[in-house]
Amino acid sequence: MTDLTTRNGAPLSRLTFGTMQFGGTADQAASRAMFEAAWDSGINHFDTAVGYTGGASEKITGALIKPARDDIYLATKVGYVGGASKANISKHFETCRQQLNEDAVDLLYMHRFDDETPLEETFSALADLQSRGLIRHIGVSNYAAWQVMKAQAVARSLGTKIDVIQPMYNLVKRQSEVELFPMAADQGIVIVPYSPLGGGLLTGKYSSGETGRLTQDDRYKARYDQPWMHETAAKLAALAVRQGFDPATLAVAWAAHHPVRPLPIISARSVQQLEPSLAAESFEMTPALYAEITALSITPAPATDRLEEA
Repeated sequence: MTDLTTRNGAPLSRLTFGTMQFGGTADQAASRAMFEAAWDSGINHFDTAVGYTGGASEKITGALIKPARDDIYLATKVGYVGGASKANISKHFETCRQQLNEDAVDLLYMHRFDDETPLEETFSALADLQSRGLIRHIGVSNYAAWQVMKAQAVARSLGTKIDVIQPMYNLVKRQSEVELFPMAADQGIVIVPYSPLGGGLLTGKYSSGETGRLTQDDRYKARYDQPWMHETAAKLAALAVRQGFDPATLAVAWAAHHPVRPLPIISARSVQQLEPSLAAESFEMTPALYAEITALSITPAPATDRLEEA
């Protein structure tokens, strides 16, 4: 397994804080308050992207981490738009450096797969940034397992490797368990999944009439507009009441407890909204509770039709 540490050698926290809301639904004050709450809870891994909130996310994140930079693991992403060419990677990364006010980052992700650019070009560009000390680790987000393995072969031919993957993963989106997680375990790749709360679905807030991504963003509505997913969310909320916890705490802690030990990305619009997720950083998940939560959702079929051998 790739050994991810901060610059001063400290291991990464169990959870990652995503600053996608900084400068958007969270203003400067709310962003600072959430950063401080995450930091005080022991989180030292912060995740952003060049295009989040028009660049405001990186600008705010860069300013907030500055006083403790060597104690923080900073990840950002490029290539969500414009493809994965060397020119686009260079352009985006230079923008990252300006917005973050940082010469280098700890982890740089390709934000999504680009099937029109040769992998040799993409990973040569990343390997060059790495050899120049501008990035420490290489990551990919939203790649299928076969895409990761193709890219990994190219990366190794260039003397480097993919260190981290960032897939979607939560109680109602478990496809990553089929091939991505076993692949990552085999390759020693760290998993930093996003959306452990399913766009807020697993907090139970929509059943009580609250608004959020599922009501405001057609992409999220389409992603989670399945009756069984809402049933799972309701069952999780009921279980949380019986156990005396917030459903968000259970949802995040469940995602972090998979045997491959992912480092889920949590996020929010305010400290009040963030607190239940933060509680998962120190939550002690028992095997019995993990099994009970797992049973609430549909386990994806294995990657074989020879089920008698699975």
